[in-house]
Amino acid sequence: MPIDQSKLNELLGKVVGDFGAAMSAALVSIGDRLGLYKALAALGKATPAALAARAKINERLAREWLLNQAAGGYIEYDRASGAYWMTEEQKAAFADEHGPAFMLGGYNIIASIHRDEPKVAMAFTSGKGLPWGDHDSCLFCGTERFFASTYRASLVDSWIPSLAGVKATLEAGARVADVGCGHGASTLIMARAFPKSTFVGLDFHPASIECATRRAAEAGLKNVRFEQADAVSFPSPPGGYDVVACFDCLHDMGDPAGCAKRVHATLAPGGVWMVVEPAAGDTVEENLNPIGRVFSAASTMICVPASQAYGGPALGACAGPKRIHEVMKAGGFASPRVATATPFNHVHEAVK
Repeated sequence: MPIDQSKLNELLGKVVGDFGAAMSAALVSIGDRLGLYKALAALGKATPAALAARAKINERLAREWLLNQAAGGYIEYDRASGAYWMTEEQKAAFADEHGPAFMLGGYNIIASIHRDEPKVAMAFTSGKGLPWGDHDSCLFCGTERFFASTYRASLVDSWIPSLAGVKATLEAGARVADVGCGHGASTLIMARAFPKSTFVGLDFHPASIECATRRAAEAGLKNVRFEQADAVSFPSPPGGYDVVACFDCLHDMGDPAGCAKRVHATLAPGGVWMVVEPAAGDTVEENLNPIGRVFSAASTMICVPASQAYGGPALGACAGPKRIHEVMKAGGFASPRVATATPFNHVHEAVK
């Protein structure tokens, strides 16, 4: 069949856009590493020379970096003065490290994905997967930074109140386990918000537990601790937990059903299991969109190989609520539900 030139041009236009996004990701990482976004935000409006002086970088490279960022819509350009500046929204996304919309952690993840490409290519041919701990270290810090902004925005004010009675339980004083806690961002946010409750963050990755323990000490929180433990055999206090949480990790696990069974066994009667997962659809068609593109890329490079490395079912980031609820039911939970959702997350609830 002959080529439809208009369709070809449309496709090539998408490819060029992807070229720009992919190549610019490295420049975003440089801007993060060298503090260029924070410097520009502090300056208000800045010429390349002013930014170079403030950030102590080469002026010629500053000029090119600023042009790239403005071309991508990440910063603004003032033609009259030849200066660059950031809107409040751009500052929130790129300069406010502790805000609810900070996005630069995602670029740490992107960097790790490219560095790990040979390892994942080997997983394609071997089928043996790639363990979480064998990834480039940028993945671990990037996961913490990226997901922490989402948790700051939604966890205390939206997600927990959507669960039946959980906010009141935490305010009164509850025993909480955060399984698969990573660097502990979710655990620390909850511990800070609910000082009468006690929290334990659990993860099988030793380096992550070490980092989380440092974060807790730096925050001065006394109602939280971190322990290395497997998701299918983590310890339980006498009487069990009142709440168990799994944030963005169930779909990565080698034995998610085993985790579900262990959660059920460690919860006190009436206890709640909160599972936060990507807001993927149940079908291929539901995931054919920009968010599904991000989820499936991360799933291919990180989530599926992680589960395969431990002989797991490889649920992946595009598992969808149906598959997640099947796992929860396999653990003994009768009626899991989606308690609330954002464009990026589903918050699942199951009561023992």
